[in-house]
Amino acid sequence: MIGGLNPNINAEIIYKRIAKSSEKVNRKPNDITIVAVTKSFPVTSMISAFEKGFSVLGESRIQETEKKLPHYPYRDKTELHLIGHLQGNKAKKATTIYDVIQSVDSIKLAHRLNSINEQQKTNQRIFFQINTGNDPNKFGITKDAATDLCIQVSELPNIVLEGLMVIAPLTKEEHILRQTFSETRKIRDELISQGVKKCKNLSMGMSGDFEIAIEEGATHIRLGTALFGERK
Repeated sequence: MIGGLNPNINAEIIYKRIAKSSEKVNRKPNDITIVAVTKSFPVTSMISAFEKGFSVLGESRIQETEKKLPHYPYRDKTELHLIGHLQGNKAKKATTIYDVIQSVDSIKLAHRLNSINEQQKTNQRIFFQINTGNDPNKFGITKDAATDLCIQVSELPNIVLEGLMVIAPLTKEEHILRQTFSETRKIRDELISQGVKKCKNLSMGMSGDFEIAIEEGATHIRLGTALFGERK
């Protein structure tokens, strides 16, 4: 379907799958936030998602989001996340568009965002992207450097480090996915133990692996094709 939720996929089925995964590990389904990923879909998909109850949306490209927002009537009721790679020269624009930037993948970018928000007298909510799977095709800091760098970022006065984000390797091997997610959770737990109390969230898991991610502690799952169908 073009321009809305895939009619062949009932959102209730997604909720049931989330509930089943949560119950397996004694978690509450309400603790899982669905980020409806509307990148590459038209603004009608954003509208459809919101009207079906998905108030947290994920976009990947600044230019695309800019074109959609003037036609999206629910912006003030929506939490908009940037989940795609952010170049430093587009950081200022990103701070004016997105409520949360999940894809902060370097200490340099974190300092850039902090400087911008210092000038604007605002704070930027972020997740720090970790390349836990050591995938050379993905952005993110290494897991070995993650704790130290996240502590540094948490001390920036105009940055609010709310969580970690990971994109798992493209594989169907469950043990690899589970290891990637569990290691990311351990980094989050270590940060909290070292005083980074606001870093509570874990954005991990997409349409093909979100159930494993929930079992390993995900607080945010990023669902695109599961809700909207295949992208062209």
